[in-house]
Parts: sequence; structure tokens; C-alpha cells
Amino acid sequence: MSAAPVASVPALELRGLVKDFAIGLRGLKLRAVDHLDLKVEAGQVYGLLGPNGSGKSTTIKVLLGLLEPTAGEARVFGVASTRVEARRDVGYLPEAPYFYRHLSGRELVRFYGRMCGLGGSELEGRLADVLTLVDMSTAADRRVGTYSKGMLQRIGLAQALVHDPRLLILDEPTAGVDPVGSAAISALILNLKSRGKTVLITSHLLGQIEDICDRVAILDRGKLILEGAVPELVGQADRQALVVDALPAAELAELRSWLAARGRTLESVEMPRARLDRIFLDRVARKQP
Repeated sequence: MSAAPVASVPALELRGLVKDFAIGLRGLKLRAVDHLDLKVEAGQVYGLLGPNGSGKSTTIKVLLGLLEPTAGEARVFGVASTRVEARRDVGYLPEAPYFYRHLSGRELVRFYGRMCGLGGSELEGRLADVLTLVDMSTAADRRVGTYSKGMLQRIGLAQALVHDPRLLILDEPTAGVDPVGSAAISALILNLKSRGKTVLITSHLLGQIEDICDRVAILDRGKLILEGAVPELVGQADRQALVVDALPAAELAELRSWLAARGRTLESVEMPRARLDRIFLDRVARKQP
């Protein structure tokens, strides 16, 4: 009798995660994350969405081991986020990274590689690979202080990738980047997915999230209010769109009989799609007082 297949370990798993912060001198507490359950399977691009103050940054800090949960647990590839081992497989790009401006891009990424325990030929090989991957090889010897916003984000991605992590956490990676640079970063994220990486991304550019993410979660006031696969969330199963060859406006009212009488072709019947940004705004607006 053959053994049952072993289930793969999720890249990220949150169970009943709670994070409170003390405010003032009277023992009052602010609940930033409220009993959050979430699972991100390996190999996915996963969007974590929510308005400012929804708990996204706090959740990320717990996953990175920068904050300890008040209750519940967070695991990275099955390892508790409070343990150092959990961070060895994680690359992180913060929303507003500060890099040493006097270093060149190559020196900067080499510095972070050494911090991750790389050295010698292994480090130099990884350095060359990631600079090529993020399209920064030609600018790698310029000082970071001369980089544009898009170049800073790409060199930031290089430092997050230099130790070849299985998981990337990207906090607003296209903030302040022009549309061309934003499209390039989106393409890079999809490239990383094709290489087997898992990517957790936050962004206020919901069109970008819809285009590149497999699943999304929407947080509001620390609670999970919506989660699922992007096609399922934006599809509207209770409505249909009819796609036909061009019709005069006057004939639309009698579409079906008109088509049968004149031999027109009904090319397809499809579920229309709601934009993810519309769903986001509708869900969050319902929670406002």
C-alpha cells in the first residue's frame, strides 16, 4: 500500500493572530490585528490590501519577527516567525527603504549579501545574477544617491533577492514609480513566480494587484473582510455579457429576435468583471462609521 502524499507546507500561515499596542498611561490598548487567519501557499503571488491603519504593516512586521504576537501565531514555511530560522528564507523590501547613498548599487547589494552570510565566489555569483535579473547591471557601479525612484526600487529588489530566498515580502514596491517602471516591476514579480518564488505584496495600485496576484486578502481595522482568488472575486456569476458584431443603437432593444431574424452571430456569453478597486472601496466603505 503506497503512502499518502505529504501536504506541502504553506509559505505563510497566520492562526488567530492578534497584536495589541499600549497607548497612553492608563493601560489602554489599540488592537492593530484582530484574530487574523490567513494562508499563503508556496508559489503564489498574494496581495495584502487595506486602507491605512488596516493592520497590513503590523502583520508584515510580525511575519518578519520584528514584532511578537499578542496572541495566536504566525509561521513562515512552518517555522514560527519569532525564531531566527524563519527569516533565512525571506527577502524584504520596505515601503520607504533607506540605502547608503555613498555606496554604488553593486557595493550595496554585496553588503546585504554579506549580512545574509554569503561570501567569496558564491556572493559574487549571486550578485551578478540578481543585478541582471532586476536590469541594474549597467548602473550597478553608480552611486545609489544618483538613482531615480524606479532604480532605487530595483536595487532594493536586488538586495531582497541576493540570498535566494523562497519568499519575498514587498511593501508598496511601485510607490512613486512611473508607469513604465511600475510595469517593469510587475513583470519582474511574475518572473520570480515562474522561478518558484512566493511573493507577498501590498499596494494601493489595485489594477496592478489584479493583474499579477493569484489571491488577495482585504483587511480593515485589523480584521479580514474578504479573501479569495482574484478571478472569483472580480467575476459576477449573476450577470452575463453578450458579445455580438456591431449593432445600431436602435436595434439593441430587440436583440435576440433581431439576431434570429437577420442571421446575426452571438459570438460569446461571458461573465462581466468588476474591477478589484471597486470591490475594495465597496467593502471598506461598508465598515466606516
